[in-house]
Amino acid sequence: MSLRKQLNDVLPTLLPSNPSDAIKGTELIRLARLSLIGNYSDASLRYHFSIMSCDPTSSIAKVEKGQGYYRRSEPLPALSGAQELLAWTQGRLDDLNGGETTVDNAMLRIRKFRAVVTRYFEINGRFPFIFRDPFTTESPLGNLWKFPELVLVDWETGGSPDEEMSLDAEMLEFKQRLGITPFRLHAARLRLVPSLMSYREDFFQTLSVSQWAQGGELIYAGPIEDEALADGLRKLSAKYGVGVTSFGLTAEVLDELPRPAQILNAHPKETEAIMSKLDIHRIAGVQSREHLDWVSLISMRSESTEADKLVSWLKRCIDERRAEAFIP
Repeated sequence: MSLRKQLNDVLPTLLPSNPSDAIKGTELIRLARLSLIGNYSDASLRYHFSIMSCDPTSSIAKVEKGQGYYRRSEPLPALSGAQELLAWTQGRLDDLNGGETTVDNAMLRIRKFRAVVTRYFEINGRFPFIFRDPFTTESPLGNLWKFPELVLVDWETGGSPDEEMSLDAEMLEFKQRLGITPFRLHAARLRLVPSLMSYREDFFQTLSVSQWAQGGELIYAGPIEDEALADGLRKLSAKYGVGVTSFGLTAEVLDELPRPAQILNAHPKETEAIMSKLDIHRIAGVQSREHLDWVSLISMRSESTEADKLVSWLKRCIDERRAEAFIP
């Protein structure tokens, strides 16, 4: 039996599931030798650990920061791709085991995460616009490649959307004459579980849904602790310019958070407590383009009334010389 096959059988029983408990290579070699048939050198074992940690089908993963290895969890395609009410008949949620309760819990985590992301950007001077209609039960699965869950608007004024912000009328008119928008629009894709098995799909969906905007951002709820996963995301980002961020929220932390409506309407002290649970990690920054793709935006407006509402909201802010939060 080859060393690779032996390690595939042995490592799952030796590796800790929590990255914070990662086992160092020297200790893992010692433990593995107790179960291996054959006399393998330390260098050979370390080489196999390193190669296998980059294989998404392997159980071994190397921590993103620090040293050591841990057991890579099984991918959850349903959690990775589930939308608010997206097509129960289209197979996105069918892979969840545990019945209706498990699905309900997964959907609640999605809604909580979206509420946390929305509130986080609101208090950090960005104006979020949420897309919901393209992800209803009747919507085609292809909408995952057309529409973002969130559009983030950055007005060039500074400040917070909790307070109305006046736009500089003179600069606004000057930019309009030059054909320059007074804002940045970034289309965001939200995902719960970062996985070496599915990150390429997550990334290229983000790239696809952001072609009309000035940039794309892939935002994960869970921590990105797999070194191979982080490296893969950085390489894609360096080539295509999509930003990648983790909010550091595990499933357990999401379960402890209040209901989505409470997150969105929390008092300042409550909001501060919720935000303290975040562990923001920017894997890669977004490369923002100067101009919108107007042809793509027009096409999107023809397919979605929400895209039309987005444009109307931006126009109203410009006409009134005031940046304000979108009110559905």
